Amino acid sequence: MSKCIAIQGVKGSFHHKVAQSYFGEGVAVLECDSFPLLVDALLTNEATDAIMAIENSIVGAILPNYTLIDAHDLHIEGEFYLNVQHHLMALPGQSIADIKVVWSHPMALLQCRPFFKQYPHIKLVEATDTAGVARQLQAENLNGIAAIASNTAAEIYKLDILAQSIQTSSTNATRFFVLNIQKGTSNTAAAKASLRFTTDHKRGSLATILNVMSDCKLNLTKIQSMPIIETPWKYAFFVDVTFADYEDYNKAKKVLQIMATDVKVLGEYQNQKKS
Repeated sequence: MSKCIAIQGVKGSFHHKVAQSYFGEGVAVLECDSFPLLVDALLTNEATDAIMAIENSIVGAILPNYTLIDAHDLHIEGEFYLNVQHHLMALPGQSIADIKVVWSHPMALLQCRPFFKQYPHIKLVEATDTAGVARQLQAENLNGIAAIASNTAAEIYKLDILAQSIQTSSTNATRFFVLNIQKGTSNTAAAKASLRFTTDHKRGSLATILNVMSDCKLNLTKIQSMPIIETPWKYAFFVDVTFADYEDYNKAKKVLQIMATDVKVLGEYQNQKKS
């Protein structure tokens, strides 16, 4: 089966850019309106792989996506860091003074909200996708409305960029997971892993596990707690670790399976450097 990559949003979205960068410019994509629908595309074999945003350098982790990965036993095959530049765009012939409403994905609006303090006449409205709004502006010939999206979206949907790089930070970046449903495969060439586990509700339980990772020469690059809905006040921990020697990681993994509970290896993959 040839590759078909599920993306959240439409062509010209940041998920689309990641799919092209990771798999190649000509890769086939399946456009999904939401992350749950993206997961469904994987589970029903409509797509071979999926691109899912997991955290942003400005607004932090996308917690519902950790839940989706965990609940559906998805496999992380890789990661990709994308420098995200948000541009304000509209149909040709307009200026910012003509814009009454800006539509975009909630994450994009969060990353750009400070920019709009200087334009109190503009109302910010949440939409399902950055590039999807750009496409809608063109399809419905909407004046007075602008989108926040990528320069690729502006090119595809023939919109004018009214303001460039309006996000809070010029170094704004989003980390994406590349997902599939291949579980239980070890990757001895990996230099990074994502794990999920729970601990006993005892003093020092988490600290002891983190010390084991350190003793095994693992570098903890991310830790994220998530409440376990069916067990109030108990939490699952998602961690990312990097390592120079797979055997060090393998040793830590075996100890973790003894010391922690509900241990899942979500993925073992190459560590992609941040650009």
